[in-house]
Amino acid sequence: MSERGDETEGYDLESGPDPASVAAAEPEPSASVDPVCAVGIGPGNPEYLTPRGERAIREADVVVGFGTVVEFITEVTDADLLTCSYRDEGETLERFGDRVADGARGTAVLMGDPNHSGYQFVGKVQTTVDRPVQIVPGISSLQVAASRARTPMEESQFVTLHKSGGIESDLGVLRDRVGERHLLVLPRPFDWMPGDIASHLIEAGGSPTLGALVGERLTHEDETITRSTLGDLAEHAGGSGPEATPFSDLSVLVVRAD
Repeated sequence: MSERGDETEGYDLESGPDPASVAAAEPEPSASVDPVCAVGIGPGNPEYLTPRGERAIREADVVVGFGTVVEFITEVTDADLLTCSYRDEGETLERFGDRVADGARGTAVLMGDPNHSGYQFVGKVQTTVDRPVQIVPGISSLQVAASRARTPMEESQFVTLHKSGGIESDLGVLRDRVGERHLLVLPRPFDWMPGDIASHLIEAGGSPTLGALVGERLTHEDETITRSTLGDLAEHAGGSGPEATPFSDLSVLVVRAD
């Protein structure tokens, strides 16, 4: 699935600039000898891991990533696997950086495609290692959701709420575009889930009759697609824990345009 974050507590942006801004500050430098690769592993189904990404993982000496990501690539590589949560992310990345500085070939892994909601982690890797970071794009659950919902990217607006820090500007984009363009949204577990987003869009003037789909665990054997309307989804608004929503943390929301 996509760009997952069921461990958002403990992450603090007050200590410095948003790492995503570091990752996006300038174009990627020209490839160097053994750059650190930031690999998008796709939605977690191994059939969606690209050959280029698989090679970067297989040839690595050390791989770093969140435990919920690394679990999908354990059969791909014999590298040392450094897993982290947000609580020990800094410490784990320092260990990764030390290994790279000592000459190890390093690869960082992220769910989906780093260009879809992954730049905060890319930025942290980039500030930790002593060599350029090269992004290896993957298949995002957004692409899969767009396929399931038949919402062409060129007619859609993508917004991720699945990040640390403020999201008001992102919500503003959704409010401005609801009904005019298809909306492809990565919710934030568990305070901005599909029901909360639907309720917010209706309050902003979105029609309750707009068609909406929620895709969960896309590409996996237990994939679920819930076909609904904005109004029906809004009935699930409220709460901030997993018990307050019928949807999992591995969800993508699609709201079709009029």
